[in-house]
Amino acid sequence: MNKIIVIDRDGVINKDPAGWTKHNYVTCPEDFHFLPGAKEAIKRLSENGFDIIIVSNQAGISKGYYSEKELESVTRKMLEGLEASGGIIKKVYYCLHQDKDFCDCRKPKTGMLDRAEKELGINVKGSFFIGDGKVDIEAGQKKGLKTVLVLSGKTDLARIAEWPVKPDYIFDDLKEAVEFITGGGK
Repeated sequence: MNKIIVIDRDGVINKDPAGWTKHNYVTCPEDFHFLPGAKEAIKRLSENGFDIIIVSNQAGISKGYYSEKELESVTRKMLEGLEASGGIIKKVYYCLHQDKDFCDCRKPKTGMLDRAEKELGINVKGSFFIGDGKVDIEAGQKKGLKTVLVLSGKTDLARIAEWPVKPDYIFDDLKEAVEFITGGGK
């Protein structure tokens, strides 16, 4: 089994910022709150030998809602919290663009995954991609990953019926998804 796992950030690792933060983005460390079980899930992946890659759209940067320096401080809080709990993140990739920028990295495009493969010398095909939205599932499927939708973020079951692509697996949260994956889920 491929020991690489790709994970979206907002709504999977931390509380989705929509509806309760300024501009609906995590713009400062004070707005970053780990979801229940997320740190333990990342630790379990690390203990099971997975290389964990985080990929996240962060268009709030190009919209001027927060700076790259502020994003770095949020990332530092996340990484320090995960490392203190025994989790190890191989690399974090962000797309800082909006749809109108026509970049190649904004999910559902695969640029962040392509970059990870090139920079880390890996092949993500056949790995798991855990996300909370349609763009995560689409990006994962385009690259040949097994897609996992968690319901801890922006999506509920009713919305999935409208999607042109469906996730391979659906779980309540990251902890449940990781239990399945590390328990030998195919």
